[in-house]
Amino acid sequence: MFTGLSAFPLTPVSYDRVDVESFLRIMKRLVEAKVDSIGVLGSTGSYAYLSREQRAVVARQAVKNADRIPVMVCIGAISTTQVLHLADDAQHAGANGLLLPPMSYQKLTDDEVYGLYETLTQKVSVPICVYDNPGTTHFTFSDELHARIAALPGIASIKIPGVPADIDQAASRIERLRKKLPDSVTIGISGDAFAGVGLNAGCDCWYSVCGGLFPREAKAITEAAAQGDEVQVTELTGRLAPLWALFSKHGGSIRVMAAAAAELGLTDEECLPLPLRGLSRNDRDEVAQVISKLCLK
Repeated sequence: MFTGLSAFPLTPVSYDRVDVESFLRIMKRLVEAKVDSIGVLGSTGSYAYLSREQRAVVARQAVKNADRIPVMVCIGAISTTQVLHLADDAQHAGANGLLLPPMSYQKLTDDEVYGLYETLTQKVSVPICVYDNPGTTHFTFSDELHARIAALPGIASIKIPGVPADIDQAASRIERLRKKLPDSVTIGISGDAFAGVGLNAGCDCWYSVCGGLFPREAKAITEAAAQGDEVQVTELTGRLAPLWALFSKHGGSIRVMAAAAAELGLTDEECLPLPLRGLSRNDRDEVAQVISKLCLK
């Protein structure tokens, strides 16, 4: 489940409640597109804003409605105790894998982060993906720390942030990391603007925000990568550059994806957990124009 396209859907929220009906409309798109796996409660899935009970609801609904597609559930939280409770909930829901970012308030040391993963691997029975996302966690992994963690039993994949834009530099970066990892641990690219170069550079998986709402377009990219068609990967990801530009303009993907989901009639216009706010009317119109121009539907 840690190869190909892992689609990360939005978690719509309405009046501080998970909007289950809207979430299931998004899930249906992923199932119909036959994505390789589904990653719920990632950063675009608003995990950090939701209570344990809300996250359990999302996990249960995702597994129940995934039609046998493997489901990975993010269990990031500030304390190790909270992480373990969330892991229990996710496993009880039937999750096939767990995604763990090293969240913190006090800046964490390498040994503290290693201890977090070590504790989790001793308590769970499903594989774990390491969530390397310094933009949200404000923790930066070294390759040496990745190697220490990857040697733990149950670690199956590392979700890395963007790679250099130059393909040779990107390939060197992936190769340096891969040499430090067990053969059983895959490397997945995130940061959708880096997807094409990351896949062409040798990443095994795309952990994709785009795939969480536009799975057919994203799956065409990972299928081209699986066939070794670097030209097609570059062409298809380049076509989506206007979408990546919106992510950059609005400080990340979540507000853009919320506006796009509303434009497609999948959610209400206001579907983000407070204090997050949706885009302005003018910015929503720009999202709608990009969706139309790219024929995303």
